[in-house]
Amino acid sequence: MVSYLSRIFGLGRLDLAEDVVQDTLCRALEVWPIQGLPDNPSAWLMRVARNRAIDMVRRDAHLRYFAPELVQLLTAGEGELAQAPPLQKQIAFEREIKDDELRMVFSLCHSELSTEAQVTLILKTLGGFSVSEIAHALLISEDAVEKRLGRARKIFRHSGGFEELTDASAIGTRLEAVYQAIYLLFSEGYHGSGREGTLREDLCFEAIRLALLLSEHPIANTPKTYALLALLCFHAARLGGRADDDGLVQLELQDRSKWDPDLMSRGFCFLERSSSGEELSDYHLEAAIAALHCSAATYENTDWAKILELYDLLVRLKPTPIVALNRAVALGKIMGPEKALTELGAIPDAPKLKQYPFYPAAYGEFHLLAGRPAEAAKYFEEAVKLARNGHEASFFERKLKACGIDVGS
Repeated sequence: MVSYLSRIFGLGRLDLAEDVVQDTLCRALEVWPIQGLPDNPSAWLMRVARNRAIDMVRRDAHLRYFAPELVQLLTAGEGELAQAPPLQKQIAFEREIKDDELRMVFSLCHSELSTEAQVTLILKTLGGFSVSEIAHALLISEDAVEKRLGRARKIFRHSGGFEELTDASAIGTRLEAVYQAIYLLFSEGYHGSGREGTLREDLCFEAIRLALLLSEHPIANTPKTYALLALLCFHAARLGGRADDDGLVQLELQDRSKWDPDLMSRGFCFLERSSSGEELSDYHLEAAIAALHCSAATYENTDWAKILELYDLLVRLKPTPIVALNRAVALGKIMGPEKALTELGAIPDAPKLKQYPFYPAAYGEFHLLAGRPAEAAKYFEEAVKLARNGHEASFFERKLKACGIDVGS
């Protein structure tokens, strides 16, 4: 709804679109418990949002000049909307990317914003992430998130009101930020930092949908796009076995019969299509790692040597603390817990992981494997404190019990 309204009002009035949607949802909360759920809730929401937007356009002095065209756009049916005359070339981009949300993703990647700020704005506006969720996803402070959002909105307010991305040639220059936003959208659904739970399949499959739309566009139809699609499909295929009623399930304990074979098959297909060209991106390497996990019939058959080899390449291409942490885990699977603990201690920019619960959990896991349960318990207790939701907390509490610690004491 925000994407649709922002296309009409322009990104300079993003706040207006968000206000209209908020008012509409509040109206639904008031009316639906009394009158019952509409036959088509989505259509009801869109109709009420359009009516609310028309009222605000007619009342807002700043928009009054454009009111006739805006009202026409808001009241047009889908067929009429496709044929509507352009409003300062705003609709020209509709022929390039047909989906409102994907169009807005590109439009939010304003040339005056850093890639980091672009990604932050996309996650907030289209992903519906809270400031806290964005901070966890990007490993930055909530204050830094607020500042990025403030600067971004200021730029859009002063950049021409109704102006959106209307030049298809600019798509290529904005692809990297779009990749990152889709990747983080999926990651939030797959890992989850919200308090309501761990897995959000809606976010995962929304990210896949946006990536598929990218792959259908002649400019964005690149090997890197297919590598990202392969990665998302491999991870989504494992959602069915990743959690149960008690919380997260460790990889070696997952029931692989719950993994989705169709999604894995699509992942391998996209990975094959990503192999054309000469570019080797971080998405290619991550997809190859995920493919090795999916192709292993059992946990014991996992090719950890090949996974470590790929992580060695990835850490040079994408030297982030998270990648280094995952590499240390893979190393420990081959060379043992002591070597893994040494690598964990050598992670660059480790302070960025201070709020990431799986960092102390990795220490705890390898101390436990090394036969030091008391030392391991200290790290698992820290992980429990950092847990972002009940599923994570119960997972780390089970680890504490494995150390001989009574969680209830």
